[in-house]
Amino acid sequence: MRLLIVEDSQALAQALGNSLTREGYICDHAQDGEQALAFLEAFDYDLVVLDWMLPKRDGISVLSEMHLRGLRAGVLMLSARDQVVDRVAALDAGVDDYLVKPFSTDELLARLRALARRPLESPPMPMLQAGELRLDPRSRRVFWRQRDLELTPKEYALLELLMRQPQQVFSRGHIFSQLYDSTSDVSDKAVEVIISTLRTKLLKAGADQRIKTRRGFGYVFE
Repeated sequence: MRLLIVEDSQALAQALGNSLTREGYICDHAQDGEQALAFLEAFDYDLVVLDWMLPKRDGISVLSEMHLRGLRAGVLMLSARDQVVDRVAALDAGVDDYLVKPFSTDELLARLRALARRPLESPPMPMLQAGELRLDPRSRRVFWRQRDLELTPKEYALLELLMRQPQQVFSRGHIFSQLYDSTSDVSDKAVEVIISTLRTKLLKAGADQRIKTRRGFGYVFE
């Protein structure tokens, strides 16, 4: 079984590699996120041990790129982040398991054995892309080039709605019905505010302005 260790600590990577090799794994080692993606493109891996904090591209960014390129492997993320919110963020991004540093090698081996027994899931939801703007439905994150844009849940939901059906004109009322439940007492004019703040964030990041207003009709992503 082929495994990729993505870890910038040479000492930890070597220790993991020695332990995993003794267990019968064929191991490669990448020291940063860019090198990890190069390995993943070149070889088929069954499992990936992926550190969160990496040079060049962090582990979450590597995972998003794996989804975009259709690279499938069981992913065990390693991190010193031990808060529930961190584990939730990693699992929502699509990791299969999460192990907090420092950890027991025996536990890591047991988790990898469990991942190896788990059948691969159906292909992840495809990344939506328009030029250099990318939206990852699985992690619910948006990227302009390599920059992670910090959107509110409403801004994200609006952009996903528009990107899923480019060239489709959506009325303010339709957008409102997709963003708010039937019991909401918010005015549908809130849609204009969300459109404005989303456009501002995209413009500030340097992204092309692709959300257009069709006066009298609504909004469209072109």
